[in-house]
Amino acid sequence: MFSTVRYFIKTSIIFLVLGILTGLYMLIARNYFNIWPHPDLVSAHTHIILVGSVMMMIMGVALWFFPRAEKNDKLYKPAAVLAAYYIITISTVIRFASQIASSFLNSNDLLKFILTISACGQVLGIIIFFVSMWGRIRSVGSHIREAQGERF
Repeated sequence: MFSTVRYFIKTSIIFLVLGILTGLYMLIARNYFNIWPHPDLVSAHTHIILVGSVMMMIMGVALWFFPRAEKNDKLYKPAAVLAAYYIITISTVIRFASQIASSFLNSNDLLKFILTISACGQVLGIIIFFVSMWGRIRSVGSHIREAQGERF
């Protein structure tokens, strides 16, 4: 397993822990203090788990598991994949922090702007990753077995 894969997977685990702790906080606040979670806190919890943990785990495993890029693949660039990692990670941390802040403070235009930019960063990072990976999503031998009648 090479380093970029480890970055995605380990970051995914860290984001999962943050999401679980946020969920635990919301549960305790609701059940024991009758404090219902603010919608921004729910959104922070959801995005740190879905984008931060689940998507980054999917991307890390895909990077590790999919066939190597063909030599003539012009889309696959390891530097672009690493850039996507940093864009998604930084954007997810900023989104999480800004939504947590927004849930405890009065949301203002600056927080809304930061939240919007960080959400755009998440989208951009995911697009960069999958555009780069597009050529690696291909059959390696299975198409021959399928042509011979084998069913999977």
